[in-house]
Amino acid sequence: MCGRFALMTPTEQLALLFGVPETAVSTLPPSVPRYNIAPTQPVAAIRLDTHGERAFTFFHWGLIPSWAKDPTIGSRMINARSETVTEKPSFRTAFKRRRCLIPADGFYEWQKLGSGKQPMFIRPAEGEERPFALAGLWEFWSDPDGGTIQSCTILTTTPNELMAPIHNRMPVIVEPEDFDLWLNPEPDPEQGLHLLRPYPADKMAAYPVSTVVNNPRNDVPDCIVPIA
Repeated sequence: MCGRFALMTPTEQLALLFGVPETAVSTLPPSVPRYNIAPTQPVAAIRLDTHGERAFTFFHWGLIPSWAKDPTIGSRMINARSETVTEKPSFRTAFKRRRCLIPADGFYEWQKLGSGKQPMFIRPAEGEERPFALAGLWEFWSDPDGGTIQSCTILTTTPNELMAPIHNRMPVIVEPEDFDLWLNPEPDPEQGLHLLRPYPADKMAAYPVSTVVNNPRNDVPDCIVPIA
């Protein structure tokens, strides 16, 4: 799964990396480094607007299906398995129509060691220093009073050689040359299925970090500092 990640790259730099027009981010508040982003929190994302242009936005992390009666269901929808995303009622419509990219400078996973778990930070390898683009889906949800929530989920797949000893799942990572294909599923959403694959292991690095990251309230630089 992917249940925690970090994003320190400033919004203006993300706009350049993800091909978002400068005017689309000029009205956003100044970006703040996030070292421990957790489910149910706002996450930055890139999607297509009504004109087909890439836009920078924020989603509630934990997808709330449009038909849900209770928005708290989103806390159980932080990830979508790529193998079943076209079949599950919670995700299949979003897969066809509402895709996004979720930038991350790295993500966390917990490796089983003996009777405990060691938090690991997974980031781009040396020479690949740019934020990962995690494949996401997003959805609208409306309450009876007319309020709306826009929420998202992160797709996962089988692990590559680096991730396999750490965890049995990893987030789907989209290469820059595939951004257009992922963001625009028309006219044939099935075209994007081949992107739901493990990311090359040689483009990633992993190292152990402090258990300070275990508490989502600890959104501090210590979360990503390597330990011996």
